[in-house]
Amino acid sequence: MKKKIFVGLGLVLLGFISVKLYEYLSGPSEQYTDVKVIAYHYNGEGYVGSESCMECHGDIYETHLQTAHYNTSEFTTLDNIHGSFEEGKNVVRLMDADITIVDKNGHPFQVARLNYGDRKQFDWSMDITIGSGLKGQTFLTNQPDGLHQLQASYFVPTDTWINSPNYANSLVPLRPVNDQCLKCHVTFAKSNNENLNSNMYDMSRMVLGVDCEKCHGPSEKHVIFQRKGIGTQKDTTLIALASLSRQQRLDVCASCHSGLRSNQIQNPFKFLPGDTLSKFSKNFNSLRPSTSLDVHGNQFGLLISSKCFTQSEQMDCMTCHDPHRNQRGQSGYFNSKCIECHQPNTITCSISQSKMTANNNDCIQCHMPIIPSRSMQVQLTKLEESTPIGVRTHNIAIYPEAEANE
Repeated sequence: MKKKIFVGLGLVLLGFISVKLYEYLSGPSEQYTDVKVIAYHYNGEGYVGSESCMECHGDIYETHLQTAHYNTSEFTTLDNIHGSFEEGKNVVRLMDADITIVDKNGHPFQVARLNYGDRKQFDWSMDITIGSGLKGQTFLTNQPDGLHQLQASYFVPTDTWINSPNYANSLVPLRPVNDQCLKCHVTFAKSNNENLNSNMYDMSRMVLGVDCEKCHGPSEKHVIFQRKGIGTQKDTTLIALASLSRQQRLDVCASCHSGLRSNQIQNPFKFLPGDTLSKFSKNFNSLRPSTSLDVHGNQFGLLISSKCFTQSEQMDCMTCHDPHRNQRGQSGYFNSKCIECHQPNTITCSISQSKMTANNNDCIQCHMPIIPSRSMQVQLTKLEESTPIGVRTHNIAIYPEAEANE
């Protein structure tokens, strides 16, 4: 009898060990982790947010928090709005209405009131902040009929509230925000409707900011692997950009930085690192000369028009940009990238030495000047003409001296 009991216990123990060994070899299991999934991609993979990355990649996480990518969208609070709520400074005056930015019971609202007739009033909650705050902030409101852009935005250069770019100078129906608008400002959002023009979303399932998972893919399985201590050698669940081809790496950036894309083939949020972007959408400007490309939004098109790109087999966006760091204003860093290829003793600059010295030998200022955008313009007052916003071009070239010194 005892022998049978021992045999039975032995079989149970052997079975337990076999299950554990199978789980170890076959990969992660949900029961061993408390990973909270924010949203699921169309392929079933889970997004868990960049805070999960902090456990192993603390240094990268901390520097990434300072980037414009990370800060390009967040849920709106009174604290993250840069514009003033002070009376007299919180109003956008249109030809037929005033829009006032107010605090209602601890939540920001835009209140629009017509200046004629029955003086009808509209109260819109400010639910999502778009923009890192470098040039400005615009705001989205989630209404019963979907997500919309509000008509009042904050403009940093003048420290004022203004009519949102490309809105009419009168109170008009709010502009719907769909996947094509959201894709460059959030890591992931799934529409409640498969229609590509739908603007209906579950706000609790949005992964805001351009986060780690935007460039590396949904990381639920990766986090589970690492928390189980399996190690990176057996972990093939996350995309390493270095493992991709040049075009695949470019496609990751071009999915947002290639301007308007037409002939939408698939939902843009279905695109993942390693995919071929042309299978999801076509570039609206693919057959246009670089001189016609606008500096706002189409950095990819401008870059691939440059001799620096066409004469290199490996150059891509990350040749000069570290997406994990805020490098804005670091002219010394970017100039060092130029010098890596253009050694001082092998090139001749056409401007005088005195002007080079005055420009602090800044290659970027001359060869990638700030140029007024034709597509991104703001109207600062209701009677003023639209003012273009300057954006640094990524068409690396020789520019007229007057233009380069703007």
